[in-house]
Amino acid sequence: MKVVIIGPAYPLRGGLATYNERLARALQAAGDEVRLVTFSLQYPDFLFPGQTQFSTEAGPTDLHIEVSLNSVNPLSWLAVGRRLRRERPDLVVFRFWLPFMGPALGTVARLVRGNGHTRVVAITDNVIPHEKRPGDGPLTRYFLSACNGFVTMSRSVLNDLQRLGFGRQPALYRPHPLYDNFGPAKPKVAALATLGLDPAFQYVLFFGFIRAYKGLDILLEAMADARVAALPVKLLIAGEFYEDAAPYEALIQRYHLESRLVRATDFIPNEQVANYFSAADLVVQPYKNATQSGVSQVAYHFGRPMLVTDVGGLAELIPAGVVGYVVPPTASAIADALVDFYANDREESFAAGVREEAKKFSWEVMVAALKEVAGLRAANGEV
Repeated sequence: MKVVIIGPAYPLRGGLATYNERLARALQAAGDEVRLVTFSLQYPDFLFPGQTQFSTEAGPTDLHIEVSLNSVNPLSWLAVGRRLRRERPDLVVFRFWLPFMGPALGTVARLVRGNGHTRVVAITDNVIPHEKRPGDGPLTRYFLSACNGFVTMSRSVLNDLQRLGFGRQPALYRPHPLYDNFGPAKPKVAALATLGLDPAFQYVLFFGFIRAYKGLDILLEAMADARVAALPVKLLIAGEFYEDAAPYEALIQRYHLESRLVRATDFIPNEQVANYFSAADLVVQPYKNATQSGVSQVAYHFGRPMLVTDVGGLAELIPAGVVGYVVPPTASAIADALVDFYANDREESFAAGVREEAKKFSWEVMVAALKEVAGLRAANGEV
C-alpha cells in the first residue's frame, strides 16, 4: 500500500515531527511504502513563539521526507494536491492540530480526493484548540469536511468531532502510542551526572513547551506549599517558553523558589530526552485544559510515574493509584500528591505499574486504526 503522511517532519522539530516520523516507521514495518510531506514553511515567524522551528540534529536516513508544503502559499497547496492526485496513493494521513492549518491541509485533501481513489484520514490532535482565536470554527470545518475518516487520541476529541457535526464519518479513538524513539532509560545516577544535578536532591519533572494552558504556574504554586518546601525536592523545568516568561518569573520571586528549581528552558533535543526523564522521580503535567499529551507516552516509555490533572483526555491514560495521580488542577491538590509520593515512597510501586500499563500502547494498533477508518486493507490482508 502506498501511504503519504502530511504534517511536520524533519527538518522541523518538536513532538509532532517526532510522532509523524515514528508513525512512518510503523507503516513501513507493516509492509507499506511511505513518504512524508512536510512544510517548507510551517509558521510565519511572527506566529511562532519559540526560538527556531528547525532541528539542529542530523536527519533520519531511513525515511523519505519531501519538504514542499508552504502553509501560507496557496500555490504550494495546489502544487502538492495536484501532484498527489496524479500519483494516486492509497492513503493520505493528515496531522491536524491547529485551525491555522485548515486552509492548506483542507485544500490539499480536496484535490487528492478528486482522483476517486485515494482515501484521506486525519489524526486530529485537537479540533477545538486550547487557545481560541476568531475564525477557528470555519477553518477547522474546512479541513474536517475534506476527510474520509478520523483517528483521535482522546475520547474528548472524538466527542468534539461529533459536536461539530462530523459524527457520520468513520472515527476511532486510539490512545497515543509510546514515544519509544528516544533510546532506553538510563540509570538515575548516570542521568543526574550527565545533567549536572545534585544527587542529594530528588527531582520532579515538568517537560515540554511552556504555554499558559499547561499550568506551570499552578505547579510553581504547589512547590511553594510549606509541606513540599520541607522535602529535599527540586522542580526540573525542561522546555522552551512559548510565551512571555515574566509571569512565571514573578511567581518564582514571590515564593522564593529560585534555589528549588533547575531550569533547562531551551528546546530539549531528542538525544537529551532520556537524561531528563531518567533523572526524574515523577513527571508532572499540571494542565488547565488538554486533549492528550505526548509527554505521558514519553514517561511510559521511560517507566516514570506521573501526576496529571483531571482535564480533557489526560486521565484516560493514567490509572490513578496504579501509575501515579489524577488530581484537580489546583496547587493544593498537586501539593497533596507530591507529599504523598515522597512521604510514602511510591516511586517503585508506581514505576512497576507504568511498565505494565505501557504494554497497551503500540504503534501497530494506531496503524490498524488508520486503515480501518479509511476502509483499506493492510499488506497482510487484514483491515
